[in-house]
This record gives sequence, structure tokens and C-alpha cells, in this order.
Amino acid sequence: MEKQYLLHMITPEKNLSAFDVNMAFDAGWNAMPYLGVEIDEVATIVQDTIFSRGPKSLKRTGIFIGGRDMHMAMDMFNAAKEAMVPPFEISILTDPSGAFTTSAAMVATVSHQLKIRHDEDLKGQNVLVLGGTGPVGASAAVLAAKLGAKVTILGRAVDKANLVAEFCNTRYGTVVEGVKGDANDHVDELIQDADLIFATAKAGIQVLNEQQVAAAGKLKIAADLNAVPPAGIAGISLHDNGVALKGSKSNAVGIGPLAIGNIKYQTQQGLLIKMYSMGVPLYFHFEDAFEVAMEIVS
Repeated sequence: MEKQYLLHMITPEKNLSAFDVNMAFDAGWNAMPYLGVEIDEVATIVQDTIFSRGPKSLKRTGIFIGGRDMHMAMDMFNAAKEAMVPPFEISILTDPSGAFTTSAAMVATVSHQLKIRHDEDLKGQNVLVLGGTGPVGASAAVLAAKLGAKVTILGRAVDKANLVAEFCNTRYGTVVEGVKGDANDHVDELIQDADLIFATAKAGIQVLNEQQVAAAGKLKIAADLNAVPPAGIAGISLHDNGVALKGSKSNAVGIGPLAIGNIKYQTQQGLLIKMYSMGVPLYFHFEDAFEVAMEIVS
């Protein structure tokens, strides 16, 4: 008799994301929760998992790592990989609070619009990440920088923005000028040179108003994740996907949260299905999510 598909879902938080649990079930997995897990407990969970099933059943077994901290999730991801004992290996996906698949979808949709509208890629583009000190903003910044963009993360406090930027550069090896940090107080100055703007602040917070949109004289594309009024970037509607940005004097286009969310959903679902359908152990984090998102938008 074939074994059930079991996805062992690990989080350092007191609860799993209900979104992730639904996604796992819809992708064909039975979800097994592990809550409040510390990093030194990950190896034991993994090895109890791999040694309790034979090689054939391990193809129906996976690890999902969630949480709210991008860097902790990556530490747990690496700890889980190191705990594998070939040929006892299973697939792993990390997506803390959906940050990796969300940032992948955002960068992919922007990259696609940049290509079809300007025949350009992210290399050399000035990218401004507003509300960028959280996991979505930080992972989007790393992705854009790895593709050659010059990225500035903005947050309420310059010290925190600098700390997040420094951690992104040293931890994930971003390239070119890497990621810089700055404070929201300097947004009026920085938007004048921005080619691309990512709004990744908390829901219900507007980070760019009508006057600032008009002042962004080089802006090509603005992407907004905020689905709760008011819009994170003034002039962007929920379903916009390459729609002319209201008030833009540079003929910029906007990408709204539901357009990004559609790609995010397909990306996470695709990764969850690949974990058991490919027949070999696979290890997925934000860069892998970006590859899948690019396949979807293209």
C-alpha cells in the first residue's frame, strides 16, 4: 500500500501560517505541525522523519520551514539539509510567512514588465524598496541585487535599514553595489533617481503619495503589495498589471497586490507539488521561488 504524502511543517513560532497549511493540503500534502521549534531541534526532527520511511516512501515525504524571520528560516533550512543522510533524503521548502514566494512573485512581475516595455533587465536599475526591513522587502532586495540592480532599503529608522542591508550583503552575497539602507525621511530625494519601486510595508500604510509619484521622474515600474486601503503607492489598483500609473510624469506602470498575489499563489503551489512529483530530493528557497515565478509570468 502506498504511503500518504506527509509534509512536516516546522516553525519557531507558536502557530503555523493558516495560508501555508491550506496551500499544503491543496497541493496534495497531509500537514504535520511542529511549533516553537528551536534551531538545534531541526536535525532530530529531520532524522526521525527520514529513518522512519524507506527510500520509496521518502519521495512522499517533505519538510516545510516557516516562521516570520527570513534569516532564521534560512538557518533552519541549512540545518535540515545538513541533517540528511544519503540515500535517506527528502525535499525541503522554506517560505517564512510566504515572504520568499511573495518577493519572488514581485520581482518576477516587475522583471517581466521591464522586459516587455523597455527591453531591459534588472542589471543597473535603481531599485527603491519601501518598508523594506521586513522579510518580503529584504528577500526582494537580495533577489534584485543578485540580478545586478542597485538597491536601497528604506525603513522608519536608518539604523535598522542599514543593519538589514548589511546582513543581506554579508549573508547572501549580493553583487554590484549590493543593498544599501536609508530612512523614510529621505524618500523624496531617493525617488528622483528610482527606476523601480517596491512597496513592501505593512498592510494599510501608504508609503508613496500622489505628489511623490509625480516627482519620480525616472520611474518605470512601481509594484505594491498592500491590499488594504489606502494603497501603498497612490494610483495603483488591486488588479493592475502593467497599467499606466495615475499621476506619473514618466509614463510609469503599476503592478497591484492581487496581480502579484496570483503569481505568488501559483509559485508556492508549484514548489509544493514539485517536492513530491519530481522523484528526487529538492531544496527550495527564495532564489528557486524566483525561477518558478519567472516561468509563470513568461
